[in-house]
Amino acid sequence: MTVFYLVAFLSVFFALMTIFTKNPVHSVLYLVVTFFTFTIHYILLNAQFLAVVNFIVYMGAIMVLFLFVLMLLNLNKDTEPMKSNLVKMMGVVAGCCLVVVVFGAFRVFDLSNPLVVKDPNIGLVKNLGKVLFKEFLLPFELSSILLLTAMIGAILLAKKETRKV
Repeated sequence: MTVFYLVAFLSVFFALMTIFTKNPVHSVLYLVVTFFTFTIHYILLNAQFLAVVNFIVYMGAIMVLFLFVLMLLNLNKDTEPMKSNLVKMMGVVAGCCLVVVVFGAFRVFDLSNPLVVKDPNIGLVKNLGKVLFKEFLLPFELSSILLLTAMIGAILLAKKETRKV
């Protein structure tokens, strides 16, 4: 039980460091550590498959993608106020999707006890597919919409705007 609380504290701490760090590269590195703590949570919940997928996909591929996006973005403060209204609207849509996912997560959190594993086989691949596409289909689809929105937002941020002279 103490390991769970220690890892949960580290998850929250590094997630906050991801948000409040001003250097984007440091922020991505804190996000890697946050994903690593999520992997530990999956192992504690007897979800070995999710732990391996989280470790390989998120800590490997997604973080490399984030670093490439950071390199593509021109993070000069001079161009920041010149963002178009479309980019601002996409940010609002992405924020609204995040709020919906957070409220959905809190709603599920109220109904279940996260410390007691009701089904010890839930982390296995076969049972994971059944649970994911039957009981948690709506949160799964909402997460996919959130990821799609984030991807579109990253493309819009990376796209260079033509200056009117």
